[in-house]
Amino acid sequence: MPNEDLHRKGAKGFDARLIIYYLALVIIGWITIYSTCYIPEGSNAIFDFSQPYGKQLIWIATSLLLGIIVLLIDGKIIQHYAYIFYLVCLVLMILVLFIGTEISGAKAWIKIGTVSIQPTEFMKVATALALARFFNEGKTEGEKRYGWLFSIGLIMVPVLIIMLQHDAGSALVFASFFLLFYREGLSGEALLLAVVAAFIAIFTLIFNETYTIALLTVVFIIFMMKDHTQKKKARRDIIVFAISILFVFAVNIIYENMFEPHQKERIDTIFGKTSDPKGADFNLNQSKIAIGSGGFFGKGYLKGTQTKLKFVPEQSTDFIFCAIGEEWGFMGTLVVFGLFGALIFRILALSERQRLPFVRYYGYGIAGILIVHFFINIGMTIGLVPIIGIPLPFISYGGSSLWAFTTMLFIFIKLNDN
Repeated sequence: MPNEDLHRKGAKGFDARLIIYYLALVIIGWITIYSTCYIPEGSNAIFDFSQPYGKQLIWIATSLLLGIIVLLIDGKIIQHYAYIFYLVCLVLMILVLFIGTEISGAKAWIKIGTVSIQPTEFMKVATALALARFFNEGKTEGEKRYGWLFSIGLIMVPVLIIMLQHDAGSALVFASFFLLFYREGLSGEALLLAVVAAFIAIFTLIFNETYTIALLTVVFIIFMMKDHTQKKKARRDIIVFAISILFVFAVNIIYENMFEPHQKERIDTIFGKTSDPKGADFNLNQSKIAIGSGGFFGKGYLKGTQTKLKFVPEQSTDFIFCAIGEEWGFMGTLVVFGLFGALIFRILALSERQRLPFVRYYGYGIAGILIVHFFINIGMTIGLVPIIGIPLPFISYGGSSLWAFTTMLFIFIKLNDN
C-alpha cells in the first residue's frame, strides 16, 4: 500500500546541503532583482513594497513559511494525496481558460485581488508526484503493458491545456519527465524516437512541411528497399512513415494556431528565417551585450549599464541571468552554474540512495524539471534556444514560480527524511 511505503522508524534529518543551496539561490535572486530596479538618485528603500524587490521579499518570506509547513506534513500524506493534488491543479488550469488573466500573450494566470497565481507552476509539482505514485504502485504484467501510455497521459493532459493557454514555454518543460522515464526503464529506442521527433519538428519550422515530407519520403523509400522482403519490418516502416507525416502536419498546426505572433517571431529569428533588428533580434543582442560586457569579474554590483538603462527586456524575470552576467561577470555566472549543478546532482544522488522507490521517482522527476528550466532560461539569454519565456528557478522575480519551486524542493527534502 502507498501509505506503508513511507512508514519507517527513525529519521535521517533534513538534508542541510539542499537547504543551503536553496537559500543561496534565493538570496542571489533577490539581490539581483534589487539591482535591476535600483535607481542611483532614488530612495531604493529595501522595504518599498511597490517595487519588484519589495514584493519579492514577501514572496520569499511566504515561500519559507510554505517550506516549513511542507516539512511538518507527514510524508505518507504527501504520497497518499498525490493524485488529488494533481486533479486539483488540473481543475485550476481548466478554470484559467474561462476566468484567467492574460499576461504577455498567455492566458495562464488567476488574479486574486492584486496577486496573480499561475496554476501551471504547481501543475509541474503535481505531475511529478502523480507519476511517482503511479510508478510506485505494483502492477500485473497486463497493467505494465499499458503503464507507459497512462503515464504519458498524465503528462499530455496538462500539456494540451497549457497549449490552449498559449504558454508554449511551460508546455515544453513537461518534456523533462523523459529523465524519469529513462531512469525507470524507457528503452534507448524510445529516447532515440524523441530525438528524431525533435529533429523533424525543428526541420519543419526552419523549412516547411513540403521539404520535411520530401525528406521523410526519401528515408522511407530507402528503408523499404532494405526491408521489402520482410513483411513485419515493411509494415513497421509504413506505420512509422504515416505517423511521421501526421506529426509534420501537427507541428505546423500547433505552430500556426497555438503560438502567439511574438513567439513565432522569436522562433523565426532564432532559426534565421527572418531578421528583426528592432524586435526579437534587438532583445537578444542586448542580452548578449549585457552578459559579454561583464567580462571575467563583472562591472560591479549596482553598476550594470545595460541593466540600469533598461536595454534588456524582462530584466528581473526571464532575463535575470543577464544582470548577473553583467554585474558579476564570468565568475558570478560560474557560481550560479555551480549552485544549480550542486543542487541537481544532490537530488539525483539522494534519489539513488533511496530504499523507497516513490522518493526516487519523485527525485528524478523534479531534477528533470530543474534541468530543463535552467538550460532553457540560460539558452534564451545567449541565443541557443528561442525566447519562450520561462523563469530561472529560485532566482527570477515571481510569486507562483518561487512558491512552486519551494514546494517542489521541500517535498523532496521531507520525503528524503522519512
